[in-house]
Amino acid sequence: MFTSRLAVTKEAVKVIEILKAENGALVFNQSGGCCDGTAPMCFSIKDFYVPSRNVKLGEICGCEFFIDKDQFEYFKHSHITVDVKVEKAAFGNSFSLEIDLGYQFITVSRIFSDEEYSNLEIK
Repeated sequence: MFTSRLAVTKEAVKVIEILKAENGALVFNQSGGCCDGTAPMCFSIKDFYVPSRNVKLGEICGCEFFIDKDQFEYFKHSHITVDVKVEKAAFGNSFSLEIDLGYQFITVSRIFSDEEYSNLEIK
């Protein structure tokens, strides 16, 4: 059995399911910062082109989750959990779909144990 690089909280699942009902298939992308920031962003799959340099970490709720290649180098020894926080102040401040619902996706990371790391499918 392989170790997953991704997990998602129950609260984030609720928001993702609402967004899927409203927008259809979704994709997540966590960029390397600068203009896009480093928070994971959620897009309708038909409205976002995933940069070819990005690495697919896995899927959450049936949605592919990508991360910038440089970010992956930083997080390659980490397990990432996708969560949400209430973010009323950010309303309209992002292209990520959850902002209009008053939320922002965030990631929480932790270092893999030696056993988990040895069981990763892609290192």
